[in-house]
Amino acid sequence: MISNLTPTHIHLLLNHFPTIGFSIGIGLLIGALISKSDDLKKAALTVLVAVALLTFPTYISGNAAEEAIQNTPGVSKSLIDTHEGAALLSFIFMEITGAVSWLALWQFHRRGQITSRTLWTVAVLVVITMGLVTQAANIGGEIRHPEIRLATESTTVEGPIGRDLATWVKAVPWVWPACESLHFVGLSLLMGVVLLIDLRMLGFMKQVSVHALDRLIPWGVLGFGLNMVTGMVFFIAAPEQYTQNIAFFWKVGLMILAVFNGLYFTVYDKAWALAPGDDAPPLSKAMAASALLLWVGVMYYGSMLPFIGNAF
Repeated sequence: MISNLTPTHIHLLLNHFPTIGFSIGIGLLIGALISKSDDLKKAALTVLVAVALLTFPTYISGNAAEEAIQNTPGVSKSLIDTHEGAALLSFIFMEITGAVSWLALWQFHRRGQITSRTLWTVAVLVVITMGLVTQAANIGGEIRHPEIRLATESTTVEGPIGRDLATWVKAVPWVWPACESLHFVGLSLLMGVVLLIDLRMLGFMKQVSVHALDRLIPWGVLGFGLNMVTGMVFFIAAPEQYTQNIAFFWKVGLMILAVFNGLYFTVYDKAWALAPGDDAPPLSKAMAASALLLWVGVMYYGSMLPFIGNAF
């Protein structure tokens, strides 16, 4: 049964996570703001980051679902394009919300408290994102359920923004190579920070304070952000190169596991108090080793995109 799982099935399994997961995060955030509980704040922010990560496979599998049903009788192509545009805008705001939520967690990790400005920024972003996600989900439901459609098909201000962006990327000759360059810059930043921190946790460079290396984490997150943005430009421009590519889905799956690993490692792990010469506890070493394996897997399947899945 697992062998018959397609990207369309994955989309059906995941498409409720952004709305339901975000609702849980909002509830926890409201409780945290009322009670001023640090534990509730961390729980709410962790849920928001986790939902932002799971929104990534939800979005990319949606393109595969589009390819599977676009020629089905009774399915509106204009609704599909509108849903894609609404989903892209909600995805962008979801990732921004996740990034600011991670920043708030990192502030708590570094300073023992989250600034009120950061927390309220998250709250504003959550309200905007929830509205966009709800809109995208509603339009998505209308695609295969004509009984819930209005007399006129739903439209949005952004329209088929995904298709418009794809046309622009393919029409302007410098966009793709520029994104390729930025993608490798981001990868260098990310892997440089990952290697330094994980090798220190594994017992190398023990004379270096772990707290000093902690300052590099935002640079690694910046690298990951560059990779995410440029990678999405590639995907939006030519989704058909990726949606049927098994190497791409392995890369995405390993990347999500690696980021969850990093979320635990940078926010909840207790090894950051290690002084120079101290040895990390076994759990920290296990997390560091698994992080290295996961990121190597991400790079391997990224390199294999043209060979395993014939993406290019």
